[in-house]
Amino acid sequence: MKAAVLYGNEDIRYDDFKTPEVKPGTVKVRVRATGICGSDIPRVLHNGAHFYPVVLGHEFSGDVVEVGEGVTKVKVGDTVSGAPLLPCLACDDCQNGNYSLCKHYSFIGSREQGSFAEYVVMPERNAIPYDSSIPYEQAAMFEPSTVALHGLFCNDYQGGETVAVLGGGTIGLFTVQWARIFGAKRVVVFDIVDSRLELAKKLGADEVVNTAQPDFMERAMELADGKGYGYVFETAGNTATMQMAFDLAANKAKVCFIGTPHLDLTFTPKQWENMNRKEFKLTGSWMSYSAPFPGKEWDLTAHYFATGQLRFDPALIYKTFPLSKADEAFALYKIPGEVKGKIMLVNEK
Repeated sequence: MKAAVLYGNEDIRYDDFKTPEVKPGTVKVRVRATGICGSDIPRVLHNGAHFYPVVLGHEFSGDVVEVGEGVTKVKVGDTVSGAPLLPCLACDDCQNGNYSLCKHYSFIGSREQGSFAEYVVMPERNAIPYDSSIPYEQAAMFEPSTVALHGLFCNDYQGGETVAVLGGGTIGLFTVQWARIFGAKRVVVFDIVDSRLELAKKLGADEVVNTAQPDFMERAMELADGKGYGYVFETAGNTATMQMAFDLAANKAKVCFIGTPHLDLTFTPKQWENMNRKEFKLTGSWMSYSAPFPGKEWDLTAHYFATGQLRFDPALIYKTFPLSKADEAFALYKIPGEVKGKIMLVNEK
């Protein structure tokens, strides 16, 4: 088969690669669309891969073309997305249903060959059937949607509160929609890019705040009736928004860091004291899995994509490239500020 193969740092080539074989309990998927995740960028551009050569890619959709012995969940011709985590299923965390916390996991598209290819093979339990009316590009966004929803579950989310979403990227925009679906009183999105804020409003945000404006905090508090936000979701992984979360939180709020920081994060004593004085609860969120594997995050994404309540907008995709041009797609990430949204790779055949 053909695949976008990473041979070394900044060396990704469309090349021949061994086609994965179906084994008992696994399914083979013809990949139709696969997204570039933020975690793929350091793997390609900053010596971040576990080994070489490797086929990356873990956000994907396609058609089942072959099933192994014993498979009953899906059949040839089904449209499926893929849950990329391969937990050990034996450790204490897995036995308690906390698959995201497994220390002995493997992962499609980093530790196992992934979806930047014509075909990918995965265990039957990792195949997520979805309604065939859903476009392949939308279905390739199952994984970021589930990451957002897992953050809500980690934050013990309930409706009726004013919600702040810090970061208007793909995961932030899905967080907005899940907060709305489950009954937010008001959802406010914070970002510095006007186009992201416009898309946030299109996808259900009640209000948006550009944090590049000098008076943004005053506006933010007006939108929260001067009390702060009952739920705060940080989705950007930016040190500034992580600090901002402490300022925006209301008394007794619940704050969740979904984003992953890549720089040292420091708080002044006054900033950190916000957590003491407000008595808010702070939690992290990692990946997107729960029991029974892969979890309700995946089942609910399939359901709400099918009903249309979880919406897809073409503007979520910044650019689409054929898989054969994966090198050109990754080159865009070397230009600061160039990529504004998801880059999608599609198989041409």
